[in-house]
Amino acid sequence: MTLTQVATLSPLQQTAATATDIWNDSCAVDELEYAIEHGAVGATANPTIVTDVWKKDPARWSRRVRELAAEREGATEVDLAWEIVEEMSREGAALLMPAFDKYGGRQGRLSMQTNPTFWRSFEPMLEQGVHFTTVAPNIIVKFPATKVGIAVMEEATYRGVSINCTVSFSVAQAVAAAEAVERGLERREAEGLPTNDMGPVITIMVGRVEDWLKLLVDRDGIVVHPAALAYSGVAVFKRAYGIFQERGFRARLLAAAIRHHLHWSEFVGGDVVITMPSSWQKKFNASAIEVRDRMHEPVDPLYINELLAAFPDFRRAFQPDGLTVDEFDSFPPSARTLRAFIASYHDLLAAVTDAQLPNPDIRS
Repeated sequence: MTLTQVATLSPLQQTAATATDIWNDSCAVDELEYAIEHGAVGATANPTIVTDVWKKDPARWSRRVRELAAEREGATEVDLAWEIVEEMSREGAALLMPAFDKYGGRQGRLSMQTNPTFWRSFEPMLEQGVHFTTVAPNIIVKFPATKVGIAVMEEATYRGVSINCTVSFSVAQAVAAAEAVERGLERREAEGLPTNDMGPVITIMVGRVEDWLKLLVDRDGIVVHPAALAYSGVAVFKRAYGIFQERGFRARLLAAAIRHHLHWSEFVGGDVVITMPSSWQKKFNASAIEVRDRMHEPVDPLYINELLAAFPDFRRAFQPDGLTVDEFDSFPPSARTLRAFIASYHDLLAAVTDAQLPNPDIRS
């Protein structure tokens, strides 16, 4: 592609012309269609996203729950909720199949997230993750970077599941997940099983790192340069990227939880994935921000040193040995995100119940 041709592309299409992949941070069909038009080669979902998709068209999904309930006598709310999740996922996965076929399974995948209430339950998490691979050929499965989740990632990888590590906010979590994937891949290779068609990714939720530090600023009266906060998640991601490159991990890093353009522009040029909500995609495409390789530009050491001095939790996120695996579950951003995902999951269950039972307190 010539420089003239690149200049006519949208900012996200220019990004996709580099080593950096764009995913749509939703399984909503209309949003995914827009993303694919602008170079996206994947999509991701979580309990919050699934609930948001429901809320965009509650009549459709309520009707579908009633149809499924009629077909499956005795099915529980949990059964029906996961039927809906799988149906949403199949629709999104179908749109990504051309990219999946084109890139031999390395791209073109849609993420499905395991039940967030399984965050410390090995067998249920693993069983559900393996089952998700039957939903569509191009499913990638999200497991949380909890103590149990790390162990599940190795076993799931060994069984041929392409994993997407989620609920991850630190260099230590990202490295532990990548090492688990490597162990799983090596076990497959030792038995002559294929690995070249797998596409594992390791998420760092860069915006949620920043969210936590901002909460601490307000809660504890901490004063730091505002730009330092904006670069906090960027610094964690870039440090992890350097380690991934040095150690040759086969899983790619994925940046999630976009809060501003640094969570896109600072990662362009890296062999990474950036997953973006549709609203941010449209903002970025309407912007005049220059698309160029910034992944290999270090974060200002003044910002990093200020963050290290002011926030012990940033130090824990930034240092490769900042957290032990036993500490993953209690790391504040992890605990907050797990609670949010579990709450969204319960919201989905409530919507499934409401779809089946009339509310006598509301007059029609």
